[in-house]
Amino acid sequence: MNRRTFLRSSSLGFGMLGLQSLARAGRVPMTHHAPRAKNVILVYLSGGLSQVDSFDPKPMLDKMAGKPMPIPVKGTMFDNVGTIMPSPWEFKPRGQSGLPVSELFPHIATMADDLCVVRSMTSKASEHAQGNFFFHSGFSFQGHPSAGSWMSYGLGSEATNLPAYVVLRSGGATDPIGGASMYGNGFLPAQHQASFLKVDGDPPLPNLKPGESAAKQRAKIAAMAKLDRRFNDSLGGFDPVEAAIQHYETAFRMQASVPEACDLRGETELTKRLYGLEHTNETTRLFGQQCLVARRLVERGVRFVELSCLQSSGKFAPPINPWDQHANLEKGHADMAQQVDQPVAALLKDLKGRGLLEETIVIFSGEFGRTSFAQGSNGRDHDPYGFSLWVAGGGFKGGHIHGTTDDFGYQVVQDEVNVYSLWATIQHQLGLEHENVTYHFAGRDYRLSDVEGHVVKDLIS
Repeated sequence: MNRRTFLRSSSLGFGMLGLQSLARAGRVPMTHHAPRAKNVILVYLSGGLSQVDSFDPKPMLDKMAGKPMPIPVKGTMFDNVGTIMPSPWEFKPRGQSGLPVSELFPHIATMADDLCVVRSMTSKASEHAQGNFFFHSGFSFQGHPSAGSWMSYGLGSEATNLPAYVVLRSGGATDPIGGASMYGNGFLPAQHQASFLKVDGDPPLPNLKPGESAAKQRAKIAAMAKLDRRFNDSLGGFDPVEAAIQHYETAFRMQASVPEACDLRGETELTKRLYGLEHTNETTRLFGQQCLVARRLVERGVRFVELSCLQSSGKFAPPINPWDQHANLEKGHADMAQQVDQPVAALLKDLKGRGLLEETIVIFSGEFGRTSFAQGSNGRDHDPYGFSLWVAGGGFKGGHIHGTTDDFGYQVVQDEVNVYSLWATIQHQLGLEHENVTYHFAGRDYRLSDVEGHVVKDLIS
């Protein structure tokens, strides 16, 4: 029996919402086993980070630079297949583990012993919109719940005044190709969709700026709730109505809680410098704000936080997929790395120093990787056949490498991990049996791990 069926069968009408609200507030344990983690922070690199320039060194690219690929090449996005292109960045073993990280990420490299690098990720999609939807939901089109929505549905939030699922933005950060529905609740109840916060905005959530006194707002909410309860009872319990009632209350409380969570004035100057808030590069400062607010949100019990990259200062890719360097990869990737490197390393160090990394899972990934051969002369095309990401914290093995690509970093040859298994493993660390977190819709039971996912035990300690 899944949660939704249990709640319906154990209560009537609006009474169901009471138990559900307690569970969402973290006061009724709904996990299947003891969790290793409580929260997730996803650093999403829209456009696609190149694995052979970051976490998967391939000496063969140097040996065969300028030559055609000696193995069959599958169709690419633009079919402008050039010759083998070595990485412009040197790889070095980092930390006590000796985990190789390229010079592209000097700050993240200092946290190598906390990184669980998966070199054998694959995607079913090779185009940005499809890839974004697939990474977030396991389906290459809109209409299915995002991973953050599934975590909200499965676990709720420990924060009583904040939503369970939050997407952060700053500066000119925009939705990746696919739009806001990429973070949608799909067929899950509406309270599980993402809330968007602009961390450098004043206020960060303009549509919740109070326009009247708290007493008047409370009276209106009470009146609406009374009408909605009556309507809800007439339907025998209806998720959209229940979600609307929850939204009234959450929105009311967020008027005070969101500005407080985004107010960094109480942070020490040392912490602000750590995150790059005084950096000469504007995008570093803006992304640093997102990372610092992400830490503050998980401290306050927000279950799932996603960060959004800004367009690079050099504008080598569209703002909707800023890691997408089909040309001038060296300059474009360097600009984007400068934006995220120091802030993300600071996030890991700060979480670890506060004892929060043990219970917070940090994911660093794009929707797919990039080819080991050039597109044209100095770019790289999309590569969904074998790419890298890393996970840190939450019981994942630190200083660990999982999986192998071929000698060119082009496709997986050992221990493939697909998106379904990644999320199944994340759910497992959060105390959820992924096969039991289901929702019945359109005649079948859906789950984030679909029918292909399994827990990858080699990734966890």
